[in-house]
Amino acid sequence: MTDTISHASEACDHDSSSRPFPFEAVDRSQIDSVKWSTKPHELPMWVADMDFATAPAIVDAVRERVSNPTYGYSLVPDEFGQTIAAWWRQEYQTQINPADVIFAAGVIPAISSAIRSLTNPGEKIVVQSPVYNNFYTSIINNGRQVCDAPLIYQAGEYSMDFAALEEAFSDPLTTMMILCNPQNPTGNIWSADDLAIIAQLAKDHHVIVVSDEIHCDIRRPGLAHTPFASVYPAAREVAVTCNSPSKAFNIAGLHSAYLVVSTDWIRRRVQAQLIRDGVAEPTVFSCPAAIAAYAHSRDWLRAVNHYIQENKDYARTKLSKNLPNLHIPRSDATYLLWLDCRAFTSDADLLSRQIREQTGLYLSSGKMYGPSGAAFLRMNLGTSRTLVEDGTDRLIQALSRQQ
Repeated sequence: MTDTISHASEACDHDSSSRPFPFEAVDRSQIDSVKWSTKPHELPMWVADMDFATAPAIVDAVRERVSNPTYGYSLVPDEFGQTIAAWWRQEYQTQINPADVIFAAGVIPAISSAIRSLTNPGEKIVVQSPVYNNFYTSIINNGRQVCDAPLIYQAGEYSMDFAALEEAFSDPLTTMMILCNPQNPTGNIWSADDLAIIAQLAKDHHVIVVSDEIHCDIRRPGLAHTPFASVYPAAREVAVTCNSPSKAFNIAGLHSAYLVVSTDWIRRRVQAQLIRDGVAEPTVFSCPAAIAAYAHSRDWLRAVNHYIQENKDYARTKLSKNLPNLHIPRSDATYLLWLDCRAFTSDADLLSRQIREQTGLYLSSGKMYGPSGAAFLRMNLGTSRTLVEDGTDRLIQALSRQQ
């Protein structure tokens, strides 16, 4: 990684004067990084974390906690819920009660606990493919059934299939939906109207909606995120919102997430299950980092979002110019691009292996996100412009051989 990453600072020199923070890729090759545990010539653009140093306020909060050389058990302070409630009010124009905020060690552990506490073995849980692969894992590993109501892919863009959702919700065995809001891997930001239809269907059919909103703070500048729980009076009655500062502020390794649950009986059951599952206690860094993110790092996040959007715009323009048969659906959220490679392959597993073997570029195969992703690749652009340029060059090189 060292040879590749050494150019990262050059990529940001022309940008740093117009931004309050320098966004250069940090060398992660010697810290047991999941993403960067690769061969020296390889360029990993797969797993969903960023290569940027996190916000200075978060670093300061962690350093302050480290300065006290005792690292025993920690409580969740009242400030945790209060800070999250303030963030929802300021960022999403949504009022929540701090008492409705529950700490969890991660979004996927929270989803698994919600599944165990609110559904029974053998029941069906609805997803909308292509969707984050760990939804499937959480459902299947807990002895429930996956019920897929795939997104509509038409004219190169994604939308919800409400007829398929209503059919899925009408099944007596269906008791839960896991909603990806905004959507991973497509990058769709769902409208309030879309979410309101889901809320009404869920209420009509007694379905609980677990809304994974972990990617909501990385989005195209000028666009808003709508929490599922905010769209319709019925939504709060059926909503279990799962979120975390981990994606937006690049602190996944600090294990700080939360749920917002307004309905008392649902909140009590989920909270009890989180405790049983051993994922209800913070590390010594979990809460200080989250509080510093939401209370003191808004400017940093704004700068990140502008930088990510420039990376997306650059990659889209360059790939479209050089690979006219490659389609890239509009991506308004996440730092990911979802690449339609149907002109090149019907087997994304094979194609991703070939690209890695030929160029060292490591992308995610779309197959893991469901059958409708069988000919797609996912590309992570949460890195320096130099590495984005390198990655797009490698992808063009590999796919040009497939034409």
